[in-house]
Amino acid sequence: MEKKEHLVLGKTWEEWEKEYPVVGDIRALRETVWINPDKIPCGQAVKECRLTMDDVLDAGSRLERFAPYFEKAFPETAASHGIIESPLKKITKMKAALEEWGNAEIPGELWAKLDSHLAVSGSIKARGGIYEVLKHAEDIAVNHGLLRGGESYEIFDSDKFRNVFSQYSIGVGSTGNLGLSIGIMSAKLGFQVTVHMSADARQWKKDMLRSKGVTVKEYESDYSVAVKEGRQQAQKNPHCYFVDDENSRTLFLGYSVAALRLQKQFEEQGIPVDKDHPLFVYLPCGVGGGPGGVAFGLKLVFGEHAHCFFAEPTHSCCMLLGMATGKNNEVSVQDFGIDNITVADGLAVGRASGFVGALMRPFMDGCYSLEDDKMYQMLAMMADSEGIYLEPSALAGMYGPLLGSRFPAFREYLRAEGLEETIARGTHLAWVTGGSMVPEDEMKSYYEKGKALL
Repeated sequence: MEKKEHLVLGKTWEEWEKEYPVVGDIRALRETVWINPDKIPCGQAVKECRLTMDDVLDAGSRLERFAPYFEKAFPETAASHGIIESPLKKITKMKAALEEWGNAEIPGELWAKLDSHLAVSGSIKARGGIYEVLKHAEDIAVNHGLLRGGESYEIFDSDKFRNVFSQYSIGVGSTGNLGLSIGIMSAKLGFQVTVHMSADARQWKKDMLRSKGVTVKEYESDYSVAVKEGRQQAQKNPHCYFVDDENSRTLFLGYSVAALRLQKQFEEQGIPVDKDHPLFVYLPCGVGGGPGGVAFGLKLVFGEHAHCFFAEPTHSCCMLLGMATGKNNEVSVQDFGIDNITVADGLAVGRASGFVGALMRPFMDGCYSLEDDKMYQMLAMMADSEGIYLEPSALAGMYGPLLGSRFPAFREYLRAEGLEETIARGTHLAWVTGGSMVPEDEMKSYYEKGKALL
């Protein structure tokens, strides 16, 4: 009887582990690195992919069209002329702190892409989430004949547009940050918006949404259930648009625009990315849309010189599990006896996006997992060394530069890719996904926990 309970797609846990040894690490909650054996040459992957650079450029143009609207509706974007983009920062002191903590030398330079400080909603979700709402608003405006050629998009911030949008509703399922970006943006435009929040969502995120006039529905279950419920409720209302984090091409493209912006920032900072100067990017991963979209954009822009790794908590490494087994969203961490409970609320996802897993399989370099305590420790280190305060999930990518010193699989990857020499001239980029909107008392408790663990 025991065996029957542990069958996943007709195989026992032991059979899965035999076929895919990394499943043993995942089940034992051991930190691990998985290198993608199905990656193909980048040029070939781009040719065979159903999304193209034209799609990414189209998304970038749409965001530029909306810049005058942002400048008017969100005065905090005035300095950047309505473009929502995050700073790129060299974090030399954090690099030294990581080396001391990890008792290892990190070859190359360490930079942080501070999506934690994006305007409007303070996380990476300000990219895809806001973009999808804008595209939907633009489609409605076109259908209602509200847009005339060449007209400035600042007219979206008017009663005429809000009155039309108020007849429509938007729904989304979220662990927190996607809900914030969709909720804040949709409410500002005048939509009726409902955010379906999973049990791990932080209270302050729910409070903030409600203060903006957003309806928040809470669930005792995890992310997958919140999404499923939200999707079903949206289907009953013909005027409701559901932002589907698990399957949305639009969200994915909104995230991918980040690569075009990063390319420009690298040029401004004089950071080369080529055969002799590889780029290693470490992306915190929940369901996969954000990191998948960013990694896709980076592969289009920098080709095989960008090495992209998804970073997940040991208790919620759904993308690692889905990609390593090749089953994507057909398996969940719960299927393998893992609780999907982590302090990294934005990454508390038990089942990965099948859309992202399948699309990124030819592109992705690999995935790794790390313990919650390490995120807390690095959170305190980042605050002490650089004065930057983040939420725990945002630190998942900060572990990436230490992979070479800790995991033989990563060293083998460097050897196989011919990167052993060039990594010292390369750039490590930790994608820092959220934290600037965390209330002070909550941040204080994160920091104190990290300090105690150090």
